[in-house]
Amino acid sequence: MVFPIAGGTQDTGAYEISNSLRFNEPDGAHLSRTPSSAGNRKTWTFSCWIKRSGLQADVGDFQAFFTAGSGSNRDEFFWEASNGHYDKLAWYGNYGGTAYGVRTSSVFRDVSAWYHIVWVGDTTQGTEANRLKLYINGTQQTLTEFNSGFLSQNTDMYFNNTTEHEIGSYTGETQHFAGYMSEINHIDGQALDPTYFAETNSNGVWIPKEYTGSYGTNGFFMQFKQTGTSANSSGMGADTSGNDHHFTPSNLAATDVTTDTPTNNFATLNPLDQSNSYAQNDATSGTFSEGNCNFSSAGQIGGSERYYNTTATIAIPSSGKWYWEAKPNNGTNGLGFRWVMGLLASNHGYSNANFTEWTEAQGQRGAYKADGTVWYNNSQISSGHGTPSVNDIISFKYDADNRDFFVAVNGTYINSGNAVLTSSNITATDFLLIFLQNGSDGNVATAMNFGNAPFSISSGNSDANGHGNFEYAVPSGYFALCTKNLAETG
Repeated sequence: MVFPIAGGTQDTGAYEISNSLRFNEPDGAHLSRTPSSAGNRKTWTFSCWIKRSGLQADVGDFQAFFTAGSGSNRDEFFWEASNGHYDKLAWYGNYGGTAYGVRTSSVFRDVSAWYHIVWVGDTTQGTEANRLKLYINGTQQTLTEFNSGFLSQNTDMYFNNTTEHEIGSYTGETQHFAGYMSEINHIDGQALDPTYFAETNSNGVWIPKEYTGSYGTNGFFMQFKQTGTSANSSGMGADTSGNDHHFTPSNLAATDVTTDTPTNNFATLNPLDQSNSYAQNDATSGTFSEGNCNFSSAGQIGGSERYYNTTATIAIPSSGKWYWEAKPNNGTNGLGFRWVMGLLASNHGYSNANFTEWTEAQGQRGAYKADGTVWYNNSQISSGHGTPSVNDIISFKYDADNRDFFVAVNGTYINSGNAVLTSSNITATDFLLIFLQNGSDGNVATAMNFGNAPFSISSGNSDANGHGNFEYAVPSGYFALCTKNLAETG
């Protein structure tokens, strides 16, 4: 399935966000800082934009994204992983051995969209429900108590204390976040509503807005860009509030600073739209990482071969010209005979229960395979187009206006530069990106670059609109799969 695209068309002159930081949960990626002096521990506001990649079913544990404290004494904001509460947002606090907690009644598991999350703490409030508030995309959420519920009036929390604060994990460096964060504002000493950080545009879409207020003693602003004041060259831990409260990055690389943001949302692979063959009755699936830009098969299971399928979060429109790259980057089975990249009609009608193999997919489909063959609707169209290797960059471009599909290996287009599929083959008008990997002999892993590359780029090419970061030059007239291009070109 493909989810609605967050962000929408913005008004002219709307506030733009340039960067986000990608947190890869298996790496233990996080940021940390210990304030040298305490601020206001009763009143504060935390605002950020978040795009999830790993859900509870993928990660297997709760995902903390902002925490403070040490040992068992801490405050933490996280996505739930408790039975019956998967993917709800929650706060947990432990104070002198007494546990407190509140959670949402709704789940938030859209991996294609950016959420605006605002937590507001004010323990001076006489009404306990007003001591901790949560807003999602400008709407206040109903919070249900667990453990001992809300804190007592005038409690000093761990936020803004002289204890470790972490972004992307809870203190102690376990239970890490999987996804992207952008535009983090932490305000020490003020309880602010979401309209200080975002607004509704003329299309009724909740969009970011520049915060112009003060930050207080321990407040900070994370834009994930280099300003000349941070300790790292990528700016991933830089505080740009003017307070110079820079965080120390751990297990993060320069490639984790991306241009996938709430104001320009890029496609990724979709863990909610995947399957594997011969395994409808088990829970085995492919593994997603690096903000859902990496996908890996798991090899044989019980002595049987497996074929792992997934699609992208943004459908290729029925008009315009579109470009993306892939890098087979790991695996005991090289590329595998069944490594496939291509197109699947968006009205294919498959479900995870019946989409078992490429050859059994329903609806129109066409693709390039690692053995150098080109297929359409389970028929081989041509062969002899080379056999790419691990770490090659495979480029794809699709002209939706003329229904022409092109493939290149390390910058050289196969089939003498001609389309490998044309309108004579392709009759459907809109497509999902489809990806399949063979797991019959061993693990196969591939990195996808829709312009938000999870791997190092040596040259740095963007499209004509200035969007994306690609290894090879984007052909004239072709564009990255991101919301700005969809609005301007698609």
